[in-house]
Amino acid sequence: MCPCVVQSSAVRLGHSASTRAEQQGNPGDGGWHDSGGGHRRQPFDTPPPYIPVDEEYPARPESSYSLAKHLEEQMAAQFCRWDPQLTAIGLRFSNVMEPDDYARFSSFQDDPALRRWNLWGYIDARDGAQAARLALSYPEPGLQVFVIANADTVMERTSAELAAAEFPGVPVTRELGPHETMLSIDKARRLLGYEPRHSWRTPVP
Repeated sequence: MCPCVVQSSAVRLGHSASTRAEQQGNPGDGGWHDSGGGHRRQPFDTPPPYIPVDEEYPARPESSYSLAKHLEEQMAAQFCRWDPQLTAIGLRFSNVMEPDDYARFSSFQDDPALRRWNLWGYIDARDGAQAARLALSYPEPGLQVFVIANADTVMERTSAELAAAEFPGVPVTRELGPHETMLSIDKARRLLGYEPRHSWRTPVP
């Protein structure tokens, strides 16, 4: 029985989402994934408790929309409680980008505040598809939620500079690579074998 992967609430990031929790006649395996954007109150108007953000800190939806997505995760947890053999996978996608979107990234550079709303993260649609394929092969029952982002940010400034300028006082829990994402993908790397293959810095077909 393979997992069903659907679009996750980004209850910490406030992104848009769509869901499918059950399959007709057999609850089987369920999940969801996130596509980014689509709300008025930005998720990091209130600074995150730490950087990089991960799946562990308590949900903090900032709109009725992202609140609904948080409730989806709670429902998925209960479905798994009802059926201990159920596998539910949530993929919290960062802002999804197609290769043609990368031409816009130069417009982000003069004002870092424009993209602080999701910690300057993004996900190449091709890497998003990779994460979905990997999640469909995840073997363990129960609920798992993964942040899915590319390995870098949308900015030319270093991640350390961005964090210090826009979120002074927020703990940075480890040394960041020069342009390392601040949306931690460590769990997805560890459990799914996810590894982003694309970047706006070095576009490849």
